[in-house]
Amino acid sequence: MGEKIKSYKDLRVFQNAMDAAMKIFHLTKQFPPEEKYSMVDQMRRSSRSVCANLAEAWRKRRYRAAFIAKLSDAESEACETQVWIEFARRCRYLKNNICNELDAVYDQIMGQIVKMIVDADKWLIK
Repeated sequence: MGEKIKSYKDLRVFQNAMDAAMKIFHLTKQFPPEEKYSMVDQMRRSSRSVCANLAEAWRKRRYRAAFIAKLSDAESEACETQVWIEFARRCRYLKNNICNELDAVYDQIMGQIVKMIVDADKWLIK
């Protein structure tokens, strides 16, 4: 935490999650039309939810349990996104190298979230 973080937008984990969600948005544009209301919507929803939950967690820093609960929700949504990435791989909608990159990004995001959970007291508003 070297730089001053004034907003959830300043969090590297939020920036990484937003970048990943936008990549998923663009990649899913090429999915077949029959996947629009199933896989595409689910992938986009879960990837966006990581960002939303991080923002909500930021605003709940007065309450340790609420802060950690929202971070846990963000972690769960990141893991769900990995599941959808794997479905996209197995359905051959995305190439292996793209899936591997996205999977690694979400592993990093989950690691960042877990670190925030472990160090929750550092983030709380006193």
